[in-house]
Amino acid sequence: MTNKEIVQRALSELLTTGGTDGLRPLLREDFAHHRPDASSTKDEWLAAVQAALTPLAGMQVEIRHLLADGDHVVLHTRRRVPDGPEIAVVDIWRIDDGLIAEAWEIIEPVAQAAANLTWWNPAAV
Repeated sequence: MTNKEIVQRALSELLTTGGTDGLRPLLREDFAHHRPDASSTKDEWLAAVQAALTPLAGMQVEIRHLLADGDHVVLHTRRRVPDGPEIAVVDIWRIDDGLIAEAWEIIEPVAQAAANLTWWNPAAV
């Protein structure tokens, strides 16, 4: 299985089963999930994902990009939660020996994207 296929399988397991049991064997025991606000271990992350699956039931996921370079896979998706905001998500996965070793996640509400571009505009003179 290629690194891209490992990530595709992980996403498919979550979306089709509505649980994390099929995801657990795809993660290394020393798996680490990194976010700007926190990092978590394999068990902590799986518990958080499982808890989020109920309120996210019915979420539509549109894969925009799935790119692999060496041991890293980047997944860019647009996600729509029923009665919730549309979000853009970038997940970066590091694969080690056929298992997911690390993950990074960036989430941005699509409706607020313009507000987050203010740093990009040159200062008024």
